[in-house]
Amino acid sequence: MSPRSASVNEELRRRSRERLLQSTVELVAERGYEATTLGDIADRAGAARGLVSYYFPGKRQLLQSAVHRLMHLTLYAALEREPHSECGRERLARAVDAVLGLARDEPLLMRTHMAGILTAEGFVQCPEQQRLAELLRDTVVRYGSADPDADYPLLRAQLMGAVVAILLPGAPMPAQRLRAELFQRYGLDWELGVPPDGGPPGGTLPSHPSHP
Repeated sequence: MSPRSASVNEELRRRSRERLLQSTVELVAERGYEATTLGDIADRAGAARGLVSYYFPGKRQLLQSAVHRLMHLTLYAALEREPHSECGRERLARAVDAVLGLARDEPLLMRTHMAGILTAEGFVQCPEQQRLAELLRDTVVRYGSADPDADYPLLRAQLMGAVVAILLPGAPMPAQRLRAELFQRYGLDWELGVPPDGGPPGGTLPSHPSHP
């Protein structure tokens, strides 16, 4: 039997990593962070337990990479869904709705993720985070930003703040209100993206002609 080629080995490693990331998302969403062990994740992924440590230095880093992957996949699906649009304003609206939708649909997972970022472990730089960043930066570019290197971090910070506000224990803010604030900030029409039922809070949003 001839040895596998380098490209085949690379593909197998990629698939193993993807299974670990997907299993992490599933288990933390089902059981919570503390009740999920690295062994549980390896078992769900059908991988050797030592493989988890080979790819990730710890459970917190694994979770961040897993959630960044989920966010990238969710954002990509929202941006590329039919009817396809190259309109920068439409794509930005879809991006906002995709991120707010994750906070709404996966509250335990996203709350755990945000808590990890705010602890001593900080923000994990990983391939999944880089792909997410590239997609968000491209969205800012298509929106018409004159300075995407400055505007992308600002958009990221605003989306993270909105997610925290939605998930804040004891004093959550309605996603609809936060959507309205973000749409007003970027001069987006309420009908863009995936507007929730009932229209914008307080009536029609004022336009911001200074935005592209």
